[in-house]
Amino acid sequence: MTDVYQHIECRWCHGQSPATSTSCDRCGAPLDIRDSVTEGGWRQAPQIRDLTEIQSGSSIYQLDGAVVPIAEVNLGEGERVFFEHHVMLWKDEHTAMSVMDMPGGAKRILAGMPFVLSVATGPGRVAFSRDAPGEIVMLPIDPGVRLHVREHAMIVASANLGYSFEKVQGLKAMLAAGTGMYLDSFTAGDQPGLLVLHGYGNVFERTLAEGETVQVEPGGFLYKDAAVTFDISTQKLDTGGGQGLQAAKGLASRGFAGLKAARSLMKGGDGLAGVLSSGGLQTAAAALTGPGITLMRLVGPGRVGIQSMYFHRQTD
Repeated sequence: MTDVYQHIECRWCHGQSPATSTSCDRCGAPLDIRDSVTEGGWRQAPQIRDLTEIQSGSSIYQLDGAVVPIAEVNLGEGERVFFEHHVMLWKDEHTAMSVMDMPGGAKRILAGMPFVLSVATGPGRVAFSRDAPGEIVMLPIDPGVRLHVREHAMIVASANLGYSFEKVQGLKAMLAAGTGMYLDSFTAGDQPGLLVLHGYGNVFERTLAEGETVQVEPGGFLYKDAAVTFDISTQKLDTGGGQGLQAAKGLASRGFAGLKAARSLMKGGDGLAGVLSSGGLQTAAAALTGPGITLMRLVGPGRVGIQSMYFHRQTD
């Protein structure tokens, strides 16, 4: 924290708050607690105190809960937020609801993405929860800034943010995410917006310098600045033989039948279809490329966010 003309700068979002504040006015991060940064440069997402309030426009966002956190929004007159409908926990009866039609609906349905996004319009209160353990991260987005986020990570977003999505193309991307990896894209226009994300487990962020790289397990990826580029590659491993290697060679020798068998390994027998980064996923990749580990290679400049609990059930 630095005192600049009677203001405190937040180390998480770099917002300026009055010197008497104990929480950042923009993102809710505690200002009276030193943030934690690992030797590898990863900064832990701020542990936002229960009932911390953040104002965006004329709406007030309030966070509550440490294990399965809740984001509650008191919407200002005429202000709107959008979200995936199944994350809504409760709302005032008079809070108006509508839907936002999405392009490419058929592709989204096949990929397990929502066909429409729900919209709530103020005045009124509405609350959201991902119904899973983890952390809520408040990300203010300044005008002209674009952020890429993994699918199903959004809790709620202010409606002044532009929204689109894209699929990461290629066979390796398919192997890294079952049905394919999708990125949600959020862009602020003339006015700043607020994006609320849920990360499984704990959330960490690292700022990459120009040309600096980091390799991330695909299931651990949470968000990145649009300026951060990436590709998905398989890093081959020297196993020295053994049953795992023979199994991979056996699947590879079966061609498309082997690919089908490899895909079935990703699905498993316990409802883990579409889950990122399972043991079956890596075996499937090995069937085509040889024993290895599939990674996302991200290149700066910009922020990269990761989640520590990347092996989880598909809840959407």
